[in-house]
Amino acid sequence: MKGGVTEEHLYLAYSHQFEDCIFPLHTSISLFLLSYCDCKLFKVFLVPASDSTDDQLFGKAQPDDLEVHLISRCQLPLVVQSCCLPAIVEENGKFCRAGLSVVLRHIIQKTYEVDPSKKLVLELLGFKKTCLKACAEVSQWTRLCEISIPQAVESLLNASPDQCQAIPPEVLLLEKKLGEPVRVHNDDKIRRQKLQQQKAGDKTAAPALAKRATKNLSPEEGTIVEIKDQEERASLELKVAFSKLVVQEIPATTNRESSHIRKTKTSDLPPLEHVFVEGLYFTLADVVLLPCIHQFLVFIKKHNKKLLDLPLISSWYHRVQEVPGVKSAAAKCNMLFLQFPDLRSFPDEQLRDFHTIPDDLEEEHEDYQFIGGPRPTMTKLMESGIEAKFSPHPCPRWTLDWNSLPAAVSPGEGKMSSDRALRKQQQLNNLVSMVTKLSKPGDVVVDFCSGGGHVGIVLAHMLPSCQVVLIENKELSLIRAKDRSDELGLQNIWFVQANLDYFKGTFNIGVALHACGVATDMVIEHCIKAHAAFVICPCCYGFIQNTVKFTFPRSHRFKEVLSYKEHMILCRFADQTAVQLPPERRLIGKHCMGLVDLDRAWAAEGCNYSVQVMSMEPESCSPKNNMVVGVPI
Repeated sequence: MKGGVTEEHLYLAYSHQFEDCIFPLHTSISLFLLSYCDCKLFKVFLVPASDSTDDQLFGKAQPDDLEVHLISRCQLPLVVQSCCLPAIVEENGKFCRAGLSVVLRHIIQKTYEVDPSKKLVLELLGFKKTCLKACAEVSQWTRLCEISIPQAVESLLNASPDQCQAIPPEVLLLEKKLGEPVRVHNDDKIRRQKLQQQKAGDKTAAPALAKRATKNLSPEEGTIVEIKDQEERASLELKVAFSKLVVQEIPATTNRESSHIRKTKTSDLPPLEHVFVEGLYFTLADVVLLPCIHQFLVFIKKHNKKLLDLPLISSWYHRVQEVPGVKSAAAKCNMLFLQFPDLRSFPDEQLRDFHTIPDDLEEEHEDYQFIGGPRPTMTKLMESGIEAKFSPHPCPRWTLDWNSLPAAVSPGEGKMSSDRALRKQQQLNNLVSMVTKLSKPGDVVVDFCSGGGHVGIVLAHMLPSCQVVLIENKELSLIRAKDRSDELGLQNIWFVQANLDYFKGTFNIGVALHACGVATDMVIEHCIKAHAAFVICPCCYGFIQNTVKFTFPRSHRFKEVLSYKEHMILCRFADQTAVQLPPERRLIGKHCMGLVDLDRAWAAEGCNYSVQVMSMEPESCSPKNNMVVGVPI
């Protein structure tokens, strides 16, 4: 305990050190945030890749005011051994947070919780506290910051000089994003202020130019004067950004906006420009990218490469250094910032086109118009001999004796109506019956996308000889599940706040109740990699779409018949099973659900699995009542 706060342990990976940087970059990023937050709440452990690591070598790059301990991987708590680093675990070893974004967000929240005066630290989480909250599997922005750019920079630094001729496309993509218009929650008001500022600037521009012309300035002197004028007319974006960093409001103007400014259409307002990577405000995304881009720029300078391709990144790199606390945090981490000439002094014609990015890295913006009903697609499948198939439920009347179970086991313990609690109990009957049938003593059962722990807590209570792991990205949901578990005194349960990809442990059965959209496919993939059985109830078919990891249809046979667009039509109509809809419409929706899950089943069967698609009993327990059960052959 530190001043009444439960001590938590932070585990960071360590592969090697080069000059002022510790690798992997996720470790340098974590240490930089600790220094920026001036956070001493965690006991920090470094986990070397090999037992031969020299601890004295690490001491040279260790933050000056931070005590760091070395620990071998075999000494880690068991739950941490199952996760990717960085990871934070509570003292009892049951609750683990894993993955860079989850760990950094927790450090920020914990720092503010202990010291509410550190409001600027909390502001790192951005508007509605959502910065890097979306998981990398579905958010391209989180993926770029958390995975793509750190990996690209590490690959660049580890490559031989003759293999480093081009700027990594991930860095080019960041440059492109810095050039895109900014959208913030109150951008209409700020854009009108910017328009008014521009109009005022135009009125003073002509006299200034005339005055400069009478002085017969040289081209070089003219450039200097122009830059000085630009600095005097600091952009509205900069004023907004830095006023927030010093915790004060922008001085209110006494004059009301002129009528022509108020009447200007939103589409005609000037766009806002980036000050920081997410827009106008300094956020966690800047903290994550700074150590990465710093190492990239060090490499550029060392190999005498020019930065003309990256004027926006260069400007951002200098601007971030002016944020209060950044330079002192960098000094603690022995990070020596570089100083480059201001790119504004280069003639425009020297700036090359930095928007050329390889097609495979560009975001897909295909505007598929899903017009028409699903019947043509269903007919096309039927003509190819493909129809939805539902296997009979092996134990349709199996039920838990809910009245004899402790209250904390029942889903009705939360804020849930009695009707909804009954339906949730019926859903749990289906999953628990299948897991009970598949499990044996000593098995590890993972409840993916566990939410508040309705499935995992029942399984841990009913299967005391099995270890149950709850994995969920939302912290508050997992905390509620842990509170229920503590009330029951369960000893065979772990809680992991992480994206699915950050859980690397072995397990025997994977279960998921209403895994949303592509999350179902992620769970199936995770189970196949672990050679584990799975019991999954899919949900939100309408959210299914191609991602970095998954393309649809999934199975070879479906791909031979359907295009991506045709498969998406099935997915959209598979969501139309709500009880308020006409019976015929719901029947079509159920048939589409069966076809989408048949595609998933056939894809898994191609990986040596025996898979059945069945309906939960009673079907009225949920509009999304399919259950996909797979067992490795």
